[in-house]
Amino acid sequence: MRINYNVQAMNANLALNKADSRVSQAIARLSSGLKISAAKDEPSGYAISKRMNLQIEGLSRATQSSNDAINIISIADGALQEVSDMTNRISELAVKAATETMTDEDRKLCQDEIAQLKKEIQRVADTTEFNGQTLLDGSFDLKGYTDNLSIKVATYSDETSVGKYTIPAGLSLAWDGDELDSAATVAANDSFALGSDFPDSAKVSAVDGTLLTITGPDNFSITLDVAGIQGITSMAAVNLDITGLGAMDMQIGANEDQILAIRIPELSLKLMSIDDADASTHEGASKLIEDSKTALTYISDLRSRLGAYQNRLEHTVGSLGVTNEAMTAAYSGLVDADMAEETVEYSTAQIISQASTSVLAQANDRPSAALQLLQ
Repeated sequence: MRINYNVQAMNANLALNKADSRVSQAIARLSSGLKISAAKDEPSGYAISKRMNLQIEGLSRATQSSNDAINIISIADGALQEVSDMTNRISELAVKAATETMTDEDRKLCQDEIAQLKKEIQRVADTTEFNGQTLLDGSFDLKGYTDNLSIKVATYSDETSVGKYTIPAGLSLAWDGDELDSAATVAANDSFALGSDFPDSAKVSAVDGTLLTITGPDNFSITLDVAGIQGITSMAAVNLDITGLGAMDMQIGANEDQILAIRIPELSLKLMSIDDADASTHEGASKLIEDSKTALTYISDLRSRLGAYQNRLEHTVGSLGVTNEAMTAAYSGLVDADMAEETVEYSTAQIISQASTSVLAQANDRPSAALQLLQ
C-alpha cells in the first residue's frame, strides 16, 4: 500500500480525461451537425471538403451568371421583336408607296413615317441596355481591323478563322452616286485574286450600299464598309486583322476557361440595308420593298442566333443544377455528422465519464486506509 503515488487514481483520471474528450467531441458534432469542423478532426478530409465547398460555391455563381445571360438575351430579343415589327411596317409602307395610284404627295407622307421608324430603330439599337451596357450597338460583336482608316471591317462570320488577311491592290469598285453598283462591282472582281491567306475560291460576292462582302467555302464571310473611299474605283492593298475577340464572355462553369462567348451583332440601318430607305418616289419605294426583305432577314438571323444561345444556356443551367446537387451530396457525406451515430457516441462517452468519476473518487480514498495501520 503506497501513499506517495496513487497509480490507481492516475489511471482513473486518465480514463476520465479521455471520456470527457469524447463527450466534448460528441457535443461539438451534435451542436454543429458537422463531422469535420476543424482540420484536427480529419486533416485530409478537411482539405478535400474545402476544395469541394469552393467548387459548390462556384457552381452556384455560374448558375447565376448563366441566368443573367438568359436575361440579357431576353432583353435583346424583346427589343429586336419591336424592330422586326417596325421593319414589317416599313415594308408595308413601301408596298403602299410603290403603287401608281399614289401621288408624290401621298408617298411623301409614307416617307415621313418611314423616317420616324428608322429613327426609332436606331434609338432602340443605341439604348437597349443591361446593367448600363449597351447590347445592340456592336459592343459585343466580334472585332476586326484594317490598316486603312477609311475602310472598316463591318462584320464577319463565326466560321471565319482568326488571323491576318491581305487584299492585294487593284480590287475594283463601281460607284453609282454614293453607293456601290452591286452588279458591276461583283462582275469586275469575278477573276480578282485575293491573298493566299483567304480560302480557295473566296471572292467578292455581295455588295450593298457601301458594304462589300467577301465570301468563301464553309460559310467564310467578311464584310467591309468602304464608305470612306467613295469615288475611288481601284482599292489600294488592305491588310485585315480578324481578331475573333469582342463577344460577351459569360462564366458558365466553376473553373477557369469555362465560358460561353455570346456574340451580339450590331443592329444598324446600314447593315439592315435600309439606311437610305426612301419611298418618296416610285423607284425608291420599289427598291425599298426588296431592301426591307433584306432587313427582315438580317433581324431574323440575329434573333435566331440569340435564340440558339438561350436554348443552350437553359440546358447549361439544368446541367449546373444536376452537378451542384451531386457535388453537394458528396460534400454532405464527407462533412455532415450522422446524428444517430453521434447520439450513441455521446451517450456511451457520458456513461464512461460518469463511471470514471465514480472510480476516481474511490481511488482517491484508498490511501486514507493506510492510517488504520498507524493506529
